Amino acid sequence: MATGSDGVLLLAAVPLGDPGDASTRLREALASADVVAAEDTRRLARLATALGVGVGGRVVSFYEDVEAARVPGLVDAVRGGATVLVVSDGGMPSVSDPGYRLVTACVDAGLAVRCLPGPSAVLTALAVSGLPTDRFCFEGFAPRADGRRRAWLRALASEPRTAVFFESPRRLASLLAVAVQELGAERRAAVCRELTKTHEEVVRGSLGELAAWAGERDVLGEVTVVLAPAVVVTPEPEDLVAEVLGLVADGRRLKDAAREVGAAHGVSTKALYDAALRARE
Repeated sequence: MATGSDGVLLLAAVPLGDPGDASTRLREALASADVVAAEDTRRLARLATALGVGVGGRVVSFYEDVEAARVPGLVDAVRGGATVLVVSDGGMPSVSDPGYRLVTACVDAGLAVRCLPGPSAVLTALAVSGLPTDRFCFEGFAPRADGRRRAWLRALASEPRTAVFFESPRRLASLLAVAVQELGAERRAAVCRELTKTHEEVVRGSLGELAAWAGERDVLGEVTVVLAPAVVVTPEPEDLVAEVLGLVADGRRLKDAAREVGAAHGVSTKALYDAALRARE
């Protein structure tokens, strides 16, 4: 449990591009926090200038390469009563940006962790994609190595939720080309580029269409990809009778064969058993 003398770790969502998206609470926190841990101190300075806010506390860099080394000192600052504000280059810290290690360290130490909600590239891309939003998963950054990327895409082949992930603009064309091979050219998707910025662009279509689009140009800026859920077609029991009877011919009991084939295809064992009986008659 946090004590009365402890401070607080504040995770603050910052604008993805348009400073006008900054919340009042973010402005107040920038001015009042004792320590501001910023993924890029230069971007922090530009944001503060755009908001007309003076950063009142000590500013420390907090990017990926120094994150682990910075955590103990920042935890000590919170333990000593300081308000430590964490900001990334855009969106929410700890979501594919530095912050997760610091959050877990503060939680483990029983220190207060709070969040100033705001812009999110994940939710913004999902909302404008035109794809289902009722269930979705966030996949972070797509793997770079070809083998891992292909295995990762194959895992998404049957994903029943809309998937959102980040990709480097330099690798987008190759990613989409491989996605066509692994997921098929007709799977729907959207590429969201430079969200909320001057050159925002959302391109929607099939993977085949998006791969052709990306292959014809130099894509620039920060990219978020939204992939439609897989369309899972459950076969009719009659379509699986031959498979059931094949197992029976190999010595399986009809009920056991129906149970095994039904489980593999998401079909009722009873419906499959009855269909097999009718076929045998």
